[in-house]
Amino acid sequence: MAKQNLAEQFVDILARAGVKRLYGVVGDSLNPVVDAIRRNSAIDWIHVRHEETAAFAAGAEAQVTGSLAACAGSCGPGNLHLINGLYDAHRSMAPVLALASHIPSGEIGLGYFQETHPELLFQECSHYNEMISNPEQMPRLLQTAIQHAIGRGGVSVVSMPGDVASKPAPEKSVEHALVTARPTVRPGDDEIDKLCRMVDKAKRVTLFCGSGTAGAHAEVMEFAERIKSPVGHALRGKEWIQYDNPYDVGMSGLLGYGAAYEATHECDLLILLGTDFPYNAFLPDDVKIVQVDVRPEHLGRRSKLDLAVWGDVRETLRCLTPRVKPKSDRTFLDRMLKKHANALEGVVKAYTRKVEKHVPIHPEYVASVLDEMADDDAVFTVDTGMNNVWAARYLTPNGKRRVIGSFSHGSMANALPQAIGAQFTDLNRQVVAMAGDGGFSMLMGDFLTLVQYDLPVKIVLFNNSSLGMVELEMLVAGLPSYGTTNKNPDFAAIARAAGAYGVRVEKPKQLQGALKDAFKHKGPALVDVVTDPNALSIPPKISADMVTGFALSASKIVLDGGVGRMLQMARSNLRNVPRP
Repeated sequence: MAKQNLAEQFVDILARAGVKRLYGVVGDSLNPVVDAIRRNSAIDWIHVRHEETAAFAAGAEAQVTGSLAACAGSCGPGNLHLINGLYDAHRSMAPVLALASHIPSGEIGLGYFQETHPELLFQECSHYNEMISNPEQMPRLLQTAIQHAIGRGGVSVVSMPGDVASKPAPEKSVEHALVTARPTVRPGDDEIDKLCRMVDKAKRVTLFCGSGTAGAHAEVMEFAERIKSPVGHALRGKEWIQYDNPYDVGMSGLLGYGAAYEATHECDLLILLGTDFPYNAFLPDDVKIVQVDVRPEHLGRRSKLDLAVWGDVRETLRCLTPRVKPKSDRTFLDRMLKKHANALEGVVKAYTRKVEKHVPIHPEYVASVLDEMADDDAVFTVDTGMNNVWAARYLTPNGKRRVIGSFSHGSMANALPQAIGAQFTDLNRQVVAMAGDGGFSMLMGDFLTLVQYDLPVKIVLFNNSSLGMVELEMLVAGLPSYGTTNKNPDFAAIARAAGAYGVRVEKPKQLQGALKDAFKHKGPALVDVVTDPNALSIPPKISADMVTGFALSASKIVLDGGVGRMLQMARSNLRNVPRP
C-alpha cells in the first residue's frame, strides 16, 4: 500500500470531521490537495468561478446543516479572494475551515511570485489561523483548527505550502477523536436566582430575541406565557422566533416594523435573548436590561447591563421558567399587541391598492407573491440592501423555512453564492435567491456554477437598476443620489444564453405565471423582475442620532414598507386580547 502524502492525510481528516465538499478554484499550490480529493470518494471538489463564492457557499452550507463546511484558495490572490466570504461566515458563527494554499516553503519571505502572508491576512476573520510548515504538525494542527471552528462557532484558516502538501505524511501520527458538535452551556445557580428575582419584581417584561434562540422556540413561548411578555426580534432572530408566536410585536432596528421598539422602551425589564443586535441607538437606556448569550464576549457590548448571563438560551430558560412566579396581569402585553396590529394596519394600505396594475412593479408585491408561492421548507438567501427590507417584512417563517443573508457583515453579492452552498446540502429542497441587480452582477460569473452542476436554484432578481439602499442613505442625508444607477442588460437573456431558464417580467400580471414556471423547472432558473426604483423604506421609529445617514426628515421622501402576511398574524394574535 502506497504511503500517504500530507495532502491525502489532510483530506482524510476533513472527511472524518464530516466535510462533504471543498469549494474553491484550482491552482498550482493547491493541486496536491485537489488531486487527493479526486481520489477520495468521501469528499467532492466544487469548482466555482470566484473564491469569494467558495467562502460564501461554505458559510451557507454550515448555516443550513449546522456542521463543518470547507473552502480553499490557491496561493496569493487565490486565497485572498476568500476573505470577504470568510468575514461573513465568521460573523455569522458558521463553522468553516478554509485552506489557504501557500507559495513554496523555501521562498516564503523573499518576495516570491504571488507571495502574501495568510497568517496575517486572515487574523481578524478567524478563531484560529496557523501555517503547516512541517509534516510533523499534521494531523494535530488541522484537528485543532477544526475544533476551533466547531467549538467556538466561526472560521479557522490553515495555510499550507504546495511543496509541503506533497511530502510524505509522518508515520504513526497521533489522531485524536474529533469534536464535531457543540455542548450546551448552563448558567450558574447564582445567575439564575438573580434573574428570577428581577423577573418577579418587574411589572412589565419584554423579550428581544436573536439568532441565539435557534432551537429554543418552545422554551421562549413558555416563558413569555408565564410572565405575559411581548416578544420582539432582531432580523437574525425572525426565522427562529416569529412563527406560532401569540406574543409577537415585530422587529426593531433599521428594517423594523410593528411595536417592537415601543415594547423594548416601555417595559421596566428588557431581556435580550441570544442577540448581538448591533444598533445600540434602538435600545433603551432607562430600563433594566439583562442579556443571555452563549458567547461571553457579546455580553454588555451594546448596552449597559444590570445582569449578564452566560449561557445557552434554551438551557437558561429551562432552568429559569419553573422558578419564576407566574404573572396574571396582561395589561402591558395586550397594549403592545394592539399597538403592533395598529402599526401594521397603517403601513399595509399603500401596497394593497392597485398593485396588480402598477408599473414598474412594486418590489413589495414581488416579495409578497414569492412568499405565497415558495415551498413551506424553502431556503431563502437574501442580498444585502433593499432586499433585506423585503425579506424582513414579507417572508413568513414557519419553523421549516430558512432565511440566510449577510445580516452581520453586510456584504453585497451574497445571495447567489450562498444559494449554491444551500442547494448542495439537498438537491431536492427549494432554494430561492432574492438577489438585487447590484449584488447579482457583482458575482454574476458564478451563475455558470449553477449551470455546470445543474443546481436547481431559483433566482428572483429584484431589478430596479440602482443601488437602492445607497440612494436612500444619500437622500435622507440631503445629498443628491450619485453613482447609484446601473445600466443593466436583459438578465433573463443572459441566463438563457448560459443554458439556464430565464424569463423577464415587466408587468405585475406576468409575475405569478413566471414564478410558477421557474419553480417547476428542474434546473437553474432566473426570473428578472423589473421593479420600481422609487420604492424605498424607513423604520417606523427613528431619530437623527440613531444611525449616520438617517434623519427624521426622511419620512417626507420615503414610504413605509408593507408587511405581507404579518398583518394577518397580528390580527390573529388580537384574539387573545380580552375585550372590554
